[in-house]
Amino acid sequence: MNFFESQDTAKRNTGKLIFLFVLAVLSLIIVTNLLVMAIFSFSGTGMTSMAATTRFQFDPMLFLVIGAVVTSVVVLGSLYKISALSGGGARIAEMMDGRLLVSGSQDPAERRVLNIVEEMAIASGTPVPPVYLMEEDGINAFAAGYSPSDAIVAVTRGSIDTLSRDQLQGVIAHEFSHILHGDMRINIWLIGVLHGIMILGIIGYHLLRGSAYSRRSKNSGGIVFLGLGLVVVGFVGTFFGNLIKAAVSRQREYLADASAVQFTRNPDGIGQALMQIARHQNHSYLQNPNSAEISHALFEEGQVSALSRLYATHPPLEERIRAILPSWNGDYEQSDWDRAALAADESKAAQSQQDQRAKATAILTGATGVLLADALVNQVGNPEGKHLAYADDLLKHMPPLYLDAAREPSGARAVVYSLVLSDTESDRAEQLSILQNEADVGVYDELQHLLLSDQVVEAEQRLPLVTIALSSLRQLSQNQYRLFKSNFKQLIESDKKINLLEWSLQKIVVYHLDAVFEKKDAPYFGTKTLKSSGQSIAVLLSILSHSTKQEGISLDEAFHAGADKLGLSLDLVAVKDIDFDILNGALDALAELKPLKKPALLKACVSCITADGNIQAIETELLRAIAATIDCPMPPLLAD
Repeated sequence: MNFFESQDTAKRNTGKLIFLFVLAVLSLIIVTNLLVMAIFSFSGTGMTSMAATTRFQFDPMLFLVIGAVVTSVVVLGSLYKISALSGGGARIAEMMDGRLLVSGSQDPAERRVLNIVEEMAIASGTPVPPVYLMEEDGINAFAAGYSPSDAIVAVTRGSIDTLSRDQLQGVIAHEFSHILHGDMRINIWLIGVLHGIMILGIIGYHLLRGSAYSRRSKNSGGIVFLGLGLVVVGFVGTFFGNLIKAAVSRQREYLADASAVQFTRNPDGIGQALMQIARHQNHSYLQNPNSAEISHALFEEGQVSALSRLYATHPPLEERIRAILPSWNGDYEQSDWDRAALAADESKAAQSQQDQRAKATAILTGATGVLLADALVNQVGNPEGKHLAYADDLLKHMPPLYLDAAREPSGARAVVYSLVLSDTESDRAEQLSILQNEADVGVYDELQHLLLSDQVVEAEQRLPLVTIALSSLRQLSQNQYRLFKSNFKQLIESDKKINLLEWSLQKIVVYHLDAVFEKKDAPYFGTKTLKSSGQSIAVLLSILSHSTKQEGISLDEAFHAGADKLGLSLDLVAVKDIDFDILNGALDALAELKPLKKPALLKACVSCITADGNIQAIETELLRAIAATIDCPMPPLLAD
């Protein structure tokens, strides 16, 4: 499954959504006009007989006025709902009464799902999303947010208590597919669109309530009819809104299922999770009244109704299972397999992945030979079983003190600070002085605790630690984040030198957290071409060429190894002419590239760093930082 083609498909789905929304609004305009004209005609005759409707007349000016009013109401209602959800995935999780899970939980099932989500995030190259628990008996889950930066994953109590680790892993992998492939923002827009279409019905409901207090007024009859009419229009709008959700959502569920199989290399996991739903007492149903609004974002249908077949947002369970397990015989029970799966603990699950882990031997630091750019770029947004096995193994060998610290807010800040402290004694002393005087209470002490330990963070563990810390840092207050961001910047600038390792870590942290705290829009389906972005590409390839000492080739040769892949006439930019602002500006511009133009850019970057046949740790971190900030999550770079 190609990530960039999925992004392009999501772009087309956005256009499809807009088109269907326009059609729905036009339908509401026509129905509302007919309703109002009929009421005015009936009221104007002074008669009580329905024969009065024979004086029904078409008034073009009234049609235009009503059309403008209906359009304004629907659009404003949609924008209001989307704005109300501007807090990203966390706002939707709270709407569903989700409770944030923390690493200190004593519940084994809660710890297990947190561990699975961490593995998935490290394997896919995305920040670890906060996990919310819904106290619902049905087996269900969803991912929500505008981008991987502000995404969350929510699961039901029924999911974590009923499903085995492999089954739960399949469900979470399905949700990560939605995070990676641009589905979540469309889901939020769908919630807003449906709310806007329903708003006329809500207005009608309030008109009816108001008329109950003014029955003595001679105009109250017209208000009652108008209120009833708008309620009917609202139901019609809801019907068409559900059809829109179904039209946009169904095919994406098949794609997310296929992506989950590719990610976990275990079709039985997600297939058996769907079988569990079929035979579970509460199936996938949710009791929360808001579940209808997010039905299209759920792992499986959250409610059932007489019209479920017509506007179901998910394909039938049996069709999904058969697409995953073609040899399935239609038996939902599979009792022997199920008892074995539920009895399996995490050690048995780890043993089942032993063959994959053996292949995921090392991160590509210090590796020799030429890395095939096509193979690497094809992994963007499409992690495989070897990445998941690597992430599992990496977590087991992470320094425990640093890992535990990254999982809570104060410790997470200390971990991030520790990764950019200078090796030079005088510079480090100045950096520690800054933190001692300006950091939040407890953070400096946490940092000292880390530094005084004998635990060492290896090069390949830096980015995964930051990935985990990002989830904890999202729990900071606005003021705490701004202080953290200011301190982070001071640490990096204290020695007045450009350090690309420090920059890459800062870029990843600030890029993802600004999306949460500063409400900065994430790049979404840009429109720029490679040719129009030539200068920005030149800056990017130049900094990659300057990042390490080239072995056996010149800087210019390394630069053109990438530039020539794009067919552009570009010149190497001297390192003295590049500062952080210029580099940041170049990446911000490149984030606006069209989805199908980004693979060529990433291949050029890979060609540049592999030109001398040697890949250094700083180059892998730079490459992944670049990929993250142009909205192309890159899995760990593994040796085969």
